[in-house]
Amino acid sequence: MTSIRPLPDLLVSQIAAGEVIERPAAALKELVENSLDAGAGEVRVELEEGGIRLIRVSDDGIGIAGDELPLALARHATSKIGSLAELERVASLGFRGEALASIAAVSRLTLASRRADAAHAWRIAAQDGVLAPVEPAALAKGTVVEVRDLFFNTPARRKFLKTAATEYGHCEEALRRLALARPERVFELRHNGRVVWRLPAQDAHARGLALLGEGFAEAARGLDEAVAGLRISGLVGLPAYSRAGRDAQYLFVNRRFVRDKLLNHAVREAYRDVLHHDRHPAYLLFIELPPEQVDVNVHPAKTEVRFRDAQAVHRFVFHALQRALGRAVDRPLPEAAHHESGPAPGYGRPAGPGAGHGGGGGRGPGVFGAGWPRQTGFALAREPANAYLAMVQDALQPGAAPAPDTVRFESDPALPPPLGYAIGQLGGLYVLAENAQGLVVVDMHAAHERIVYERLKAELDACRLERQALLIPLVFAASPIEMATAEACAETLAAMGVELAPVSPTHLALRALPALLAQADGEALARALLRDLAEHGQSEALTARRNELLATLACHGAVRAHRKLTLPEMNALLRDMETTLRADQCNHGRPTWFALSLAELDRMFMRGR
Repeated sequence: MTSIRPLPDLLVSQIAAGEVIERPAAALKELVENSLDAGAGEVRVELEEGGIRLIRVSDDGIGIAGDELPLALARHATSKIGSLAELERVASLGFRGEALASIAAVSRLTLASRRADAAHAWRIAAQDGVLAPVEPAALAKGTVVEVRDLFFNTPARRKFLKTAATEYGHCEEALRRLALARPERVFELRHNGRVVWRLPAQDAHARGLALLGEGFAEAARGLDEAVAGLRISGLVGLPAYSRAGRDAQYLFVNRRFVRDKLLNHAVREAYRDVLHHDRHPAYLLFIELPPEQVDVNVHPAKTEVRFRDAQAVHRFVFHALQRALGRAVDRPLPEAAHHESGPAPGYGRPAGPGAGHGGGGGRGPGVFGAGWPRQTGFALAREPANAYLAMVQDALQPGAAPAPDTVRFESDPALPPPLGYAIGQLGGLYVLAENAQGLVVVDMHAAHERIVYERLKAELDACRLERQALLIPLVFAASPIEMATAEACAETLAAMGVELAPVSPTHLALRALPALLAQADGEALARALLRDLAEHGQSEALTARRNELLATLACHGAVRAHRKLTLPEMNALLRDMETTLRADQCNHGRPTWFALSLAELDRMFMRGR
């Protein structure tokens, strides 16, 4: 029988290193975090062969005293905490006191540092767990750590490393996360002697623009909310900027990058109504709360956290994101809205099809900018547009005067609607409209689907979902599963405004629908609802799956493709979009409208050249 014996110190350190340092990016992260904790204003990173051959991190922080250098490389030695109470409210990025020791156990490490009050710098080297004597060194200020030949003495671990290009990609991503969390610090990255990027001290928005790209910045909404010690800020990507993967998701808790199931679930739920299920949102979010309210000592890699009041954090993040995605972009109204003398040239009160949409003059710079056409946000319409909507709806009633196609548009001329006025219909699918900037193209089914969906949600939330009884019940043949589902889920269907009753062993009668869907295909709608309920059961119908069932109702109740609309009907749709939350996307995450500015049209036709 093998006797129990203690493991050698080097082997203990190499085992511990396996938990903390699984690749060069993990070592780089730990070293840069130490620099930031040391108060560095500038951090410079140099890599060779993706960090496999060399990782060098230099900073201008407070430095380490010469007699403390051996302790800096010892396991479980740190200056950041000294008691359990301090651990429970730790605010530094590092605190475990094992990163440098773990790195030194699997590489050739050199550490040089100088404090501001020291006569000169000091240097120590480590290899195979053996520390060389501390010796004087030349260094102006701060600390320099060199890590060479990572995993040279643990070949089993080294063979699992990928190519230098792949490892470099992970290193760059690790540094990007830290740079996003600390925009007030200067960062420089070099690879194989070439400067990849250098970031000056800047604000969070500028840092996000520099590292996440102009496309993300243009397709993101600002967010900053606080309540009861919790704060969330950052940039929330619009659903139209969704991604195939999770590569553009950055979530920080007290400026520490984390991957947290609770927070990820809150974000997914906030995007549920506006994002296609195969796509992933993009965001840069910072959550701040008192350190004692979050436990960061969950995993050696420190990317997992645990909240003291998890449900409160979940609700706060969910509702804050939902509001940010629901409101309009913080952007001024079209330029014409700011002219005290009246509407912009060529934009007035049309009295019929095409009237008042003369061309040529008054072309301001617009808000869309250069580049290809793209969807943008719009400010919610004010009261004049709402009054206009009521007028149009009145005009659509039987016997109303004037005739539908000659309704005068009475919105405030100093405040033109953001989506403008309809000028026609294309292919039975799209509504074309002119606004102060140019041309707007609207997917009429997708837009109407969102409008109906939001109204159904609002009415159900207010417990005032109106039902429309059918004068003649709609009877249709049903499968055994549909018959059983209709009977078992009668209460759920009734809560949705749908009344289904069996009239024979093989037939169901649809007796009532939500009033908003009175013109829908009743049989198709009923079958879709029964299919959803049969698949998921009614226990979740009015909770987790309530909105999905309402989306099914809205899809069947929205105006169908190839239906010819009158101009007032098109304008009523545009006004409804302007007063509906999340009108930029349909319930499946597809965009509902795109815009072409006059400047973009001029470029296409080479006007002015």
